Amino acid sequence: METTYNRKIILATFMIGAFFAILNETLLNIALTELMEVFNLDAPTVQWMATGFMLVMGILMPISALLIQWFTTRQMFIGVMTIFLAGTAIAAAALNFPMLLTGRMIQAVGTGLLIPVIMNALLLLYEPEVRGRIMGTFGLVIMFAPAIGPTLSGVIVDYLGWRWLFISVLPFAAFSVIFAWKFLQNVGEVTRPKADVLSILLSSIGIGGLVYGFSSAGESGEGFSSIRTLLIITVGVLSILVFVLRQLKLEEPLLDVRVFQYKSYARGIAIFVIVIMAMFASEIVMPMYLQGPLGYSAKIAGLLLLPGALLNGLMSPVMGTLFDKFGPRKLIIPGTLVLVGVMLYFSFINPAIPTWSFILAYILLMLAISAIMMPSQTNALNELPKHLYPHGTAIANTLQPIGGALGVSIFVSIMTQGQQNYLNEQSGGITNSVMEKAMTAGVHHAYWFALGLAVLTFGIALFIRKAVSPDYEQKESQN
Repeated sequence: METTYNRKIILATFMIGAFFAILNETLLNIALTELMEVFNLDAPTVQWMATGFMLVMGILMPISALLIQWFTTRQMFIGVMTIFLAGTAIAAAALNFPMLLTGRMIQAVGTGLLIPVIMNALLLLYEPEVRGRIMGTFGLVIMFAPAIGPTLSGVIVDYLGWRWLFISVLPFAAFSVIFAWKFLQNVGEVTRPKADVLSILLSSIGIGGLVYGFSSAGESGEGFSSIRTLLIITVGVLSILVFVLRQLKLEEPLLDVRVFQYKSYARGIAIFVIVIMAMFASEIVMPMYLQGPLGYSAKIAGLLLLPGALLNGLMSPVMGTLFDKFGPRKLIIPGTLVLVGVMLYFSFINPAIPTWSFILAYILLMLAISAIMMPSQTNALNELPKHLYPHGTAIANTLQPIGGALGVSIFVSIMTQGQQNYLNEQSGGITNSVMEKAMTAGVHHAYWFALGLAVLTFGIALFIRKAVSPDYEQKESQN
């Protein structure tokens, strides 16, 4: 007998929990400057509040495909939201930076396991012809929450202080657990596949090595020429390579990398990851620049980002509906063209630019991201057969924090290196004016790299086609 699901209640449960969990990915970005002063930290150290969060998420997400098949939807959702709640409480009560970072990393455990659970359940609940609208509705959370994080953070930090970034989330996280306990239904089957410990170890070393290696490049004065940094990155790459080869040999792989044999999946995920890099990096670099050479307070910097953040979230359901009607190409190709133009603009940004032009550029950036991210991911997952849903969602969601962490690390590293190169060329004293020009030079270097990524994204977008799952094709032929 087929189970009847209350889809609206299930979707509402997911959106409540996910909003506050995902919000924390960027909630601290504008607060980093204050945390540096409160705890006497330098920029590379405080950066781990953002990079470390995404690192933990990336390490845990490969395991999510296994856990989804071992535990029920209710067990997974309530469990990970409880973990997130505990991490938030620890961070809110933090007496020092190590305690704050610990709470932040526990939050990341909950967030990292939450998104694959939700994405897998939505794929099972809804048919491909309406997934654009549903993913767009859920994208209202995935895209709106991290986009609005810097704005909300700026207001809270200016009026209440950094600790309230966590205190304000506590009641909502608790409500999410209670709501799920009362209303959430189980979706899918529990199959309990065999766990391969070596695969878990290899994926953890690989992902951790890559993110830590790129972050170290930002901390080291030698940048990417550091032997230590290159060694860490090499270990990460080799571990990932061995991990992939092992998955191809296992009867029950931790992550079935054969999903990349599906061309639409491979292209869609590639675009998704590149855009994630640009989005997360911009949400780190732009607040720094607004509060640095442009001289805005945290509150004003957040408000300047607000129009783009609002549009980013509000357009997600619209883009989902347009995806169902017109397919991916008519959204992704124009979106990537706009992305190229915005990255070109940011590569020439300077303190003399009119404020309105910056706001407009950021609005266009967020509009382009809403036209690219969810359509590319949904189209990618639509091509997979049902038995690969846990693996496809796990891989996509593993690459999301990795892309974000690498984007932040690479951008900050390039920005820092460009800033240092400018200062090394100065013969006189290091004045505030010189420091502002140095940071401007660093930002230019970072966005030249981003421009290259945007051009690459446009090239991939030209080959995007509407994807259909083999299971769905078979069902249609039978009908």
